[in-house]
Amino acid sequence: MKKIFLDNITLPEQLRQLNEKNLPTVCNELRQFIIDHVAQTGGHFASNLGSVELTVALHYVFNTPEDEIVWDTGHQAYPHKILTGRKGKFDTIRKYKGLSGFPSPEESPYDTYYVGHAGTSISVALGLAKARDLKNKNNHITAVIGDGALTSGLAFEGLNNSHNAKRFIVILNDNEVSISKTMGAFAKHFSKIVANPKFRNFKQKTGRVIAKIPIVGNAITRIILRLQGGIKHILAPQNVFENLGFHYIGPIDGHNVKELVEILRMCKTETEMPVLLHVMTKKGYGFKPAESDPESYHGVTPFDKTVGLSNGEKSAPTYTETFSEIICNAADENKKIVVISAAMCSGTGMTKFAKENPKRFVDVGIAEQHAVTFAGGLAARGMIPVVTIYSTFLQRAYDEIEHDVCLPNLPVIFAVDRAGLVGGDGKTHHGVFDISYLRHLPNMKIFMPRDKIAMEKVLAFAIENKSPCAIRYPRGEVLQSTCNLPDFAEEKITSWEILKSGDDIILIAIGQMVSRAFKTAEILEKNGINATVIDACAIQPLDEKTLLFVAEKCKKIVTLEDHILAGGFGAAIVEKLSDENINCKIVRIGIEGKFIEHGSINELYSELGWQPERLAEKIIEEMKITKS
Repeated sequence: MKKIFLDNITLPEQLRQLNEKNLPTVCNELRQFIIDHVAQTGGHFASNLGSVELTVALHYVFNTPEDEIVWDTGHQAYPHKILTGRKGKFDTIRKYKGLSGFPSPEESPYDTYYVGHAGTSISVALGLAKARDLKNKNNHITAVIGDGALTSGLAFEGLNNSHNAKRFIVILNDNEVSISKTMGAFAKHFSKIVANPKFRNFKQKTGRVIAKIPIVGNAITRIILRLQGGIKHILAPQNVFENLGFHYIGPIDGHNVKELVEILRMCKTETEMPVLLHVMTKKGYGFKPAESDPESYHGVTPFDKTVGLSNGEKSAPTYTETFSEIICNAADENKKIVVISAAMCSGTGMTKFAKENPKRFVDVGIAEQHAVTFAGGLAARGMIPVVTIYSTFLQRAYDEIEHDVCLPNLPVIFAVDRAGLVGGDGKTHHGVFDISYLRHLPNMKIFMPRDKIAMEKVLAFAIENKSPCAIRYPRGEVLQSTCNLPDFAEEKITSWEILKSGDDIILIAIGQMVSRAFKTAEILEKNGINATVIDACAIQPLDEKTLLFVAEKCKKIVTLEDHILAGGFGAAIVEKLSDENINCKIVRIGIEGKFIEHGSINELYSELGWQPERLAEKIIEEMKITKS
């Protein structure tokens, strides 16, 4: 369907040429464009529908890209991408070799910084502002952060350091939702601000009237802004942002684009102190199903926009769903289990646990460092804390894992979801570093169960264990149970499982690479090469007995992991065999020191050369194996 204005907007310059009265139509067209395309491609949905008016207003008022906008997390930046030269490629978003689902400077000069993890925008924007000042420039810097991301400790570190910033605006996009509902005292504080309309109504009514006075209206408006602080003390309580040195404005309606334009123009006039503009939006705005259920519509697969999401045919359970079932069953038996989430209750599959065990579930908000140290405190007093977290977010709490869990040797269980490649979210979200930063920590045990039975037995061991334990599992459907692991006695649970025996070569794999190792072995067998295939569920400690046995038997070993090679599982094998003075030919299959782009898992595996046929070719070539 033809869009009167949006069809003629390629870059923000065209947007800024429009009459202000046409902006609501632009917003409607932009919102419909997102609905039409994301329904076909999938991707982040509800958050982008909620940021349409704010995005249009920002690009209309500010001279982007000279005036710089830093988006926090970035899953609300689809409107920004559409208005900044990427509308024609939007059907490629999150697809292999297509547009990134997050801001990326490689794509556009309008994307000021790489984004993907929450809480970074204020610190980044402050750094840009400082660099601008040192270069004697006078452009504006704006950071856009959601109320969920503002629970991040990093965000408050940035706010605390911003008190002297000039031409610096922080926009709090407050929709009361991160992915799950925003939790904690700051969410309550925002609610109190919103609930007290006295000052908001006064400012909005007087501001509109005064600004319309010919010639002197804008000048008087600037004076009103200077006087606002005193008026606030009379009409409304002081808030935390004012105490941090910000000129606070709001809250205002984030879906009234004309009002947003007015207020942003006023914000531009304040150049001597930082401004915090509090904007109220609704996640999923303009699409009723997403408005009523923003959590389900946060990230979507393709759907019929006329009916919304449907349950459809039930697919096989995922690793996340499987862990959810197992931890719920375990918690029924053991009342010491406490689950901790960092604003990812639904993402980590803990909705059911939270509902069944409300007193033993804690959502700390986007505060991974706090989640880990909080878990340490629980463990120090006899509880069994389970930190459910994506691999890519766990790395944000490295110091706390080392200092507050491993050093005191506390039995904290880390349920490391999304371990390995994750697909469309791309390089900011692939979980390919955790083995490297966990395995060198004293007292830490690491497992990667390949199916439900193995996961049950590993979790049972971790619950009885008296030291830190990480259980890694990938995104996607769980493998059918074929595991023959024994019960959870430590000397048994750390044993590797030999799935196939052969005398010519040893394939040792973890996680999703186990099935590929098995298929590779079948291809090798057709070439007259007999391979042993081992599932190394226990990554740390290594099953030294099995490793040394097979290494002595066969001097050719291949390790397979969907993880960075530096410091990874294969590196652990090399180190151990070196320590034991066992001379083997070793080929390590993994990621060689680079960030992996977005795309489907199969496409990414293909790019890396991980199809069984190519793995077999690589092994034959590098090992120079003679047929048995």
